[in-house]
Amino acid sequence: MKKFQFTFYLFTLACFTIFAQNERVEGKIIKNFGETFNVENIDIKTNTSEEFKVIFDVSQSSADKNVINKYIVTAARFLNMHANEGMKPSQLKVAMTIHGSAWQDVLDNETYKEKYGVDNPNLELINELTEAGADIIICGQTASFRGITKNNANPNVKFALSAMTALIQYQKNDYIYIRF
Repeated sequence: MKKFQFTFYLFTLACFTIFAQNERVEGKIIKNFGETFNVENIDIKTNTSEEFKVIFDVSQSSADKNVINKYIVTAARFLNMHANEGMKPSQLKVAMTIHGSAWQDVLDNETYKEKYGVDNPNLELINELTEAGADIIICGQTASFRGITKNNANPNVKFALSAMTALIQYQKNDYIYIRF
């Protein structure tokens, strides 16, 4: 019986250790989205003294209109994981171009609900990202083609001539390009 108890104790301890390492960590910048994991024993250390400037290019959306766009959530994860590593929000510059099928994710709630019958699940996330200083940019070409205007878009979204134009301009300002 003692052998069983000892084996059970070791198994429980091992499970606790494995699950504890995989616990999600709430973000320091975007509280309601973009949980991350602590990663131990990393080989490529994060240089927390630098400024990280990134522009994400998002052209896909969730098929289920009730589900938040996981590619937009990536910006929240980027901010949170680096803040959790000790970087200051002022060191983290984030922009995101929206085009392709992701256009619908920047609609205001009324227009989204009218079109899809549900609330826009991306609304709060986009609002929190912009409050944290992120630029969420809709491609003006996509917006024009899809009938998106400043009257039916999330008011925190910025309009550009095109996603291509915004990508060029941000990259010229030393933003690193990440495409999904």
